[in-house]
Amino acid sequence: MICCDQDGILLTDYLPKGQTINTEYYSSLLVQLKDILKEKRRGKVTKGVLFLHDNAPAHWALATQKKLAYLGFQFLDHPPYSPDLAPLDYHLFPGLKKQLKGRHFSSDGEVIAATETRLDGQPSEFFLSGLQKLEQWAKKCLELRGEYVE
Repeated sequence: MICCDQDGILLTDYLPKGQTINTEYYSSLLVQLKDILKEKRRGKVTKGVLFLHDNAPAHWALATQKKLAYLGFQFLDHPPYSPDLAPLDYHLFPGLKKQLKGRHFSSDGEVIAATETRLDGQPSEFFLSGLQKLEQWAKKCLELRGEYVE
């Protein structure tokens, strides 16, 4: 899982082998994110957190929604089947995939290191532009009444 804001990456979590993302696991990540926000964005989070995640079952479980409310996160509805409204899918991952394509890694650690290098190398303007695209695409999605946006 990757959490970011307009200034960059806040939290990156690599799911351990054999683990599945369930409500408990996801909720623990949300608590970590709250702590990271306090540390990394001290003084910037004055009006709360507007949180966007996709429609994975662990994200929309009642326990997760309660955890988000408890943490003071307001979440945005994410239309089903709308990858065009997931900034990581259209903005971050294509470049990451391109950089990693064709490379061979001997361990998970090497993949993680290469991923971290790519993520850490992105300037804050990169993340801001991804959110600006989200705003444009969300408006277009509303105009099209939820239809797929390309």
